Amino acid sequence: MRLTPASELAQRCKKLQQYMTQEGLDAVIIAQNADLFYFSGTIQSGNLYIPAQGEPLYMVRKDHGRARRESALQEIIPFGSMRDIPARLAEYGYPTPGRIGLELDVLPVNFYERFRKTFPGAAFTDATPLIRRVRMIKSPYELEIMRAAANQQDAIFQRAKEVIREGISELELAAELECCARKLGHQGLIRMRGFNSELFYAHIFSGPDSAIPAYADTPLGGPGLNPSFGQGPGHKAISRDEAIIVDFGACADGYLSDQTRVFAINSLPARLRKGYDDMRKVQERMMAIATPGVPWGAVYGECLSLAIEMGYADSFMGAAGSQVSFIGHGVGIEIDEYPFIARGFDDMAMENGMVFAFEPKVVFPGQGAVGIENTFHLDQGVVKQLTCSSEEPVILAG
Repeated sequence: MRLTPASELAQRCKKLQQYMTQEGLDAVIIAQNADLFYFSGTIQSGNLYIPAQGEPLYMVRKDHGRARRESALQEIIPFGSMRDIPARLAEYGYPTPGRIGLELDVLPVNFYERFRKTFPGAAFTDATPLIRRVRMIKSPYELEIMRAAANQQDAIFQRAKEVIREGISELELAAELECCARKLGHQGLIRMRGFNSELFYAHIFSGPDSAIPAYADTPLGGPGLNPSFGQGPGHKAISRDEAIIVDFGACADGYLSDQTRVFAINSLPARLRKGYDDMRKVQERMMAIATPGVPWGAVYGECLSLAIEMGYADSFMGAAGSQVSFIGHGVGIEIDEYPFIARGFDDMAMENGMVFAFEPKVVFPGQGAVGIENTFHLDQGVVKQLTCSSEEPVILAG
């Protein structure tokens, strides 16, 4: 079991405190699991209190003993309810905060109202943008884990070549690859921050199924198994001479890697092969222009323009009427971290240390979809690839 080192936690808290000072915050209180894991090294239920100055105080409801075993933080104490927080802060010499940051993008309203009652004289603001800015720059420690996730992904890719056959259903293929991932240490959960954003391991489709739109904010949706989870693989049997999409989220020690590859049995139709080759050209354009200081929205705009120039105005990043307004997204503990290579993000720029997935795809209703996705790291001004599977479409004997 890998435990987050104390030096990592200290560095993360210090960076957040720098942003807090700039924004005039006295404290940030963290309750969401992904943020708890990032700043404490565990997800035991409670509240992590990070003052603008001083050591964080982790107040744990359940389970305190496990929190002490898993977290390298110094101050980890048991407590019963939010009402106890002011008294516990006073015991540790923390002044009553006047301006508090909360994770307002994910915190339930009931929790927010309880915090307001706990600190009736405080002003509250959204700390999420500060938290996301800290999390978007990966340390060498994090990159090491994400490389392990990328290696896991390549093993899953190799397994796909072994099990794809004519007549296997999308669901059966997904189950084979999910089993492989679990045996390699996948935690079985792809964390997403967005409201009602749910994902189970992967999107695995074939032929026309890959062009079926869904509610999810993704370029590909798929039929799913039933309306309660209307995305992902269905019961369709895989056939010859059609594109098979394997878009899989690998996970090692809590950190994710995202990759999409294309397979086919016997042959890949010419229209789809050309679309795939063109999406690789979009990826090459991104790698050339995504340098430090370039706005996220500018990378998106130039890559979108290239796709349109190549004739994909109505099929790039989704079928007409269902297209999404992004091509890339940050990857880390969650699959939708900063940066967003998307429309409208013109006031935030690429920075060294970012890790992101880039996924140019084209969709042809009635025929299928193709595309590529890799996870990248911006290092010393150069876009470097973390995912390592061959990018050539895999054509299996029919």
